[in-house]
Amino acid sequence: MNAGIVAIIAYGILAIGGGIMGYVKSQSQASLISGIVSGVLLLVAGAVQLGGQDWGKFLGIAIASALVLVFIIRLVKTKKFMPAGLMIIAGMATLGAVLLPL
Repeated sequence: MNAGIVAIIAYGILAIGGGIMGYVKSQSQASLISGIVSGVLLLVAGAVQLGGQDWGKFLGIAIASALVLVFIIRLVKTKKFMPAGLMIIAGMATLGAVLLPL
């Protein structure tokens, strides 16, 4: 298992956890749904990559890129580091691990 796969799976778990935290903290169903959907898609991308299929890598890149863009917009609007800044940093790290393998 390479670092890119680990990063995609970890980012998926973080997205699911963040969605659950958003719901618990502010009863945001949008956070819950988007966190679970994006997290599960990232987990699927990681699992597909583990199975040796290249489209999992492209799915992971697409979902991680979309999340980074969404959270950049959110950070600009709210000017609050948590959770947007954390998700941006984690997303960029994920993209780096997938796109720039060592």
